[in-house]
This record gives sequence, C-alpha cells and structure tokens, in this order.
Amino acid sequence: MFNLGTPTTIGQTSFSMRESTTYRLGVSRLKALRRLMLPCGVSVLLVACSPDNKANIAGGEPGEIDATGFTPASSYTIEANRQQLEKLPFDDTQDFTDANRGFIASLPDLKVSGSKGETIWNNPGYQFIEGEAPASVNPSLWRQASLNNIQGLFEVTKGVYQIRGFDLANMTLIQGKSGWIVVDPLTTAETAAVAIDFVNKQLGEKPVSAIVFTHSHMDHFGGALGLFKGDINAELAGVDIVAPAGFMHEATSENVMAGTAMTRRAMYMYGKRLPRSERGHIDSGLGKEPAFGTFGILAPTLSVETDESHVIDGVKFDFQIVSGSEAPAEFTFYLPEQQAYCGAELVSKTMHNLYTLRGAKVRDALQWSRSIDEAITGQKQAKVYFGSHHWPIWGEEAIGDFLEKQRDTYKYIHDQSVRMLNAGLTPNEIAEQIQMPPSLSNTFSNRGYYGTAKHNAKAVYQAYLGWYDANPVNLDPLPQTRAAVKYVKLMGGADAVLQHGQQAYSAGDYRWAAELLNHLVFAEPDNSAGKALLASTYDQLGYQAESAPWRDVYLSAAYELRHGAPEKGIDLVSMKQVLLRSPVENFLQSMASRVIGPEAFGEEMVLNIHFTDLDTNYVLTLKNAVLNHKKSPKSADASVTLNISHELFIDIIIGSAGASDLLFSDELDIEGSKLDLVSFFGLLDKPKGVFNIVTP
Repeated sequence: MFNLGTPTTIGQTSFSMRESTTYRLGVSRLKALRRLMLPCGVSVLLVACSPDNKANIAGGEPGEIDATGFTPASSYTIEANRQQLEKLPFDDTQDFTDANRGFIASLPDLKVSGSKGETIWNNPGYQFIEGEAPASVNPSLWRQASLNNIQGLFEVTKGVYQIRGFDLANMTLIQGKSGWIVVDPLTTAETAAVAIDFVNKQLGEKPVSAIVFTHSHMDHFGGALGLFKGDINAELAGVDIVAPAGFMHEATSENVMAGTAMTRRAMYMYGKRLPRSERGHIDSGLGKEPAFGTFGILAPTLSVETDESHVIDGVKFDFQIVSGSEAPAEFTFYLPEQQAYCGAELVSKTMHNLYTLRGAKVRDALQWSRSIDEAITGQKQAKVYFGSHHWPIWGEEAIGDFLEKQRDTYKYIHDQSVRMLNAGLTPNEIAEQIQMPPSLSNTFSNRGYYGTAKHNAKAVYQAYLGWYDANPVNLDPLPQTRAAVKYVKLMGGADAVLQHGQQAYSAGDYRWAAELLNHLVFAEPDNSAGKALLASTYDQLGYQAESAPWRDVYLSAAYELRHGAPEKGIDLVSMKQVLLRSPVENFLQSMASRVIGPEAFGEEMVLNIHFTDLDTNYVLTLKNAVLNHKKSPKSADASVTLNISHELFIDIIIGSAGASDLLFSDELDIEGSKLDLVSFFGLLDKPKGVFNIVTP
C-alpha cells in the first residue's frame, strides 16, 4: 500500500486556452551507521550598485536591478536579440496552430504541492510569458517558451489524447479495449495523479489497463505510482507494463554512481534556484521545468527486445527499438489502426543533447541519425506524429519533412565534427567553426533550445578522441585556482584584471570578460567587485542565449555569485521507491567509489553485509585502498557482519532513518567488532552535493 497523502492542490478547470520539485550499540553505532548515508546527491553577496538601485556599474545600462540582483539587458544584448528577430521566420505560426489543435480543456491555474506543502508544479508562475519577448530574453527562446505554455488536454487523433504542461514531459493516453493505455506517466506521483484525474473528469472514468514506458529517463516513468489511488498491488493486477529491453537497469542505475555531482549540476541546467521571471528561468526547451516530488518505478511485465508488434488491451503497437540514441533503453511505436507515430524522445521540437550539461555519457550522433532514418522508412503511412515532449504534427508531408531534418541535424553535426577533428581542430575550435546549413537552422524544430550545435560538436569529439586535444600544454595543466593566481599576478594584480574586465564588458565582449573575471574570482574568491562584475557578465550571456539550459546555467552562476551556493541538495527521500528497485550491487559499487584512497593506504578488512529480507549476503574486501564486493555466503574471515533489511539500508542511504531507527530497530544487528565497523565507515567520503561551481 503506497500512501501519497494529499499531495495536490489544483486550480479550477478552464475551457478557454491561454495563448501565449533490539540490538543497541550506543553512540558509536549511530555514528558508524550514519556514515552509510549517500546525500543527494553564506552570506548574501551584494551587487555593486548606486544607492538608488540603478545598474550604473560594470558598464551596465541605467535601469532597475530586480529583487534577486539581476541587472537590465545591455544595449549589446538588446541589439543581439533584435538581430535574432531578423534571422528567423517568426511570421511562421504553424507551431502555434498545431500546439492548440485538438484542445479539450486546461487548468491554467494548476498548482501541485507535496505532502509538506512544497511546490512541485506551478503553472501560474509562467503567466508572465505572453506578448513579445522582453529585452532580457532571446526572442527565439521566448517563442519556444510561449509554445510550451500552451497547457491542457488535447485530442491527437481518434482514441489518442495528450496531457501537456502538467510536467516537463507529456502523458499520452490511448483508449484501449478495457481502459487507458498510459504512455509515459510524467515525472512524479503528484503530477501524474492530477493529470489522470483531469483526464477522467473530462473524458469519462476509465481504469488504467496498461502502462508504456518509452525510455529510461525519470520524466517518463517517475510518476507511475500516481496513476493508482488505492492498494497499488491490487490495482496493478492484470495491468500490462511495457518497456524496452534493459529499461530497469538503465532507469535505476544512471544516477547512482555520479548522482551527487549530476544533481548539483542539474540545479544549474534547469535553473532550480532562479526566479520565474523575465530575467530568470522561463523554460527548459523541452518543457517548462522538471517536477520535483515523489518518484517511483514499476518493473515491466513485457520487455520489447527487437522491432516487433504486440497487441496491448486490444490496440496493435508496432515497436521500433532506438536504444543508444537519446536514451540507452528506448523505443518508438506506430499505431497502424490510428495511423499515428509516437517518436518518444528520438525526435522533438528542438535540437536535443548529444551531451547533457548536467553530466552524462555522450550519445552516439550517428546511431541517433540512423534510428531516425529507420523511422522515416517504417512510418510512411503515419497521418499524425506525437512525442514525449512538445506538440504533434499532422500530415504525411509535414511529418516526413520534420523527421528528415531531425535526422540530418545529428548527421551533419557528426560528419562535420569528424571532418574537422581529422583536420586537427580541437573541441573549442570545432565548436567555434561549426555552422549549420540554412535549410536546417532556419527551421524552428531544429533550433538549439535544449542541445546546441556547439556543445554537441564537442560531444562528437569526446566520443571519438576523449578529453585530450593532443596539445601537451593540456596534458597536465595547473589546477584552476593555482593558474588563476599566476594569471592575476601576471596581469598586474586584481585591480588591473578588474579594469580589463570592465573594458571588455563595456565593449559587449562578454565571453572575454567572463574568462578574465573568472581568473580573478578563482584567485581572490572574496573579491566582491570581481564577483559583481562577473555576475553582470553572466546576466548578459544568459539573456542572449537561445538554449534554455545555457540561459539557466549562466543565470544560475550569476545568482550564486551574488547569493552563494545552496545549503543543501535535493532530498533523496523522494527517490526511495526507485532506489528500492535498484540492484544492491549499484550501491555497493557507489560505496567503493567513496573510499578515501590515501586514508585507506595499508588498511585491510573483510566485512559481511547480509540483507535479511533478501536472504542475500555480500562479502566486502578492502585491500590496496580498493573496496571489492562479491555476492556469496558469509565469509568466516570477516571481522564484522552487518545484518540489515534492504529497506532499512535504503533508509540509511537516503538519510530518512532516525537515531531510534538505527539504535532499536529489529531490522538491524551487528556481529563482531564494532570498532572495525566504525573504522570502515570512517574511510568513506560523505559528499554533501552542494559543492561550489563558480567559486573555488
């Protein structure tokens, strides 16, 4: 039984479309066990300004600084954004027509809250996005944000519906013989519960007869538990759960190893700490923003191994495996009866990421392009396309043109990057020189609202040649802080660097200003004038960015230069249901990656961790400052054995187990040397997940 409490608060339904998150060991035992935890993963800095709060410093244009410290758009930013208006066909409004087509109802005032009152989704927070782009937003990105603001329930074609604007991704519902076939049930239980309730109120109550997970990213499976209101085990009886082969492994393991760093970086990529405003976060390119609530997952009852067909609740699905493109486990599908093609996230109304700024393994551009080419061949009868993000496309010709240009976008970036790396160009040189052909770049669905040609080109280089660009100076460079101190001294000291940074800023040379001032801040992290000027520089770079993640990264950097790093990361308690279904080996390997090498020099130890409810034992061996684990019976050589339930182990990892849980729980028992246990956990690092990024 999964009790999600009373997680939602929703606005009133509106039928008019708006246009535009028993064995006691005493104190030593508690301290030792606390070291198991894997955490999720300052004083305010004043912006230098005149007493009347005008942005007259740092070369900035006169004007009000907003409540968070963001400065006005400079004349250079205003001009750069004006030029963007002249480059692209903004008079093409077909996307707005398509995004509104099939509209049934909306919840413009939708707010979703968690059990503790925290905001998970806030639709009204984006109501400022209407009309023409303000000076502080790239007009092309403003257009994408306006389209992603179109929210509600839509009919895609007969028997196929979509919920859009209730989360980062879309939820698709296909009318089956006995109920709803739900495709990609959003990110969180809270948003999914609101969405399915809204669908049933508008279209008539139907049970969930099947769930289809198109791929292994959280925004497409994390809300699965929210589809059910009662005893989930009873309600799941007879429900088909369909996913591509490898789904569970990929979905539960992607963030375990490097999750702490990824989570921190994701706060930048998605602008989590930014205000929702004209000078803050406006969109994520794929949708408004990721929802942060209660995450879950369900194991598939049907794993699709190859391109194959299945009848699910009376509806025929022709599946196409596209794993290794946008996600390591992914499929698309065609509904022959409806002549509808679901492109999942193989294709979207934006250039996607070959490398994602939160940090992940690079994606194969060539494989991605080939998968789209196979889709073009296999889906020629489609009358409508719909995806896991954005709005549908109707008509064979329009669908064909869209798929062809998406295919050629990834192929072009791949081929040109390989051509240039074979000519000896470095990643930065390739990124600077790559130029998309007008036939691709003048199409809005290929613009870099999420991925960009620049950082995708670097991903291709990384995939083939790795981090080293062959120049020996980059083989063993000085750490950034040490180099910064030397650069600042060479340039004549902090005042001189600040002066040069000011000159670059005043000339609108923001990339160079940022490079200069970054040296100053890393050499002198308490230099308030340097921080203020660098923050103003990042403001302008963010305002000019067409990519939503680039904008959020720049503006998050500016925010943290002014206000400091967060005090805590994202709460892992929300991930409990996913972690419970993750292989134990993932956590043991993560534990091995936290061994503090130098402190473990010369240490040798053998431990047993026995999961009582799983009746499974793992032997951990520490030697050569390396922790190895093996699934095997208890070792007689172990100096200590930790007998613990799997769920309590997870509670300790996510930090939800309190002192009484650890001291008095019947689910935990320790045999052998408590001192060895304390010593062992004393060798493990405990990352907080809130490390500095823009300061040392």
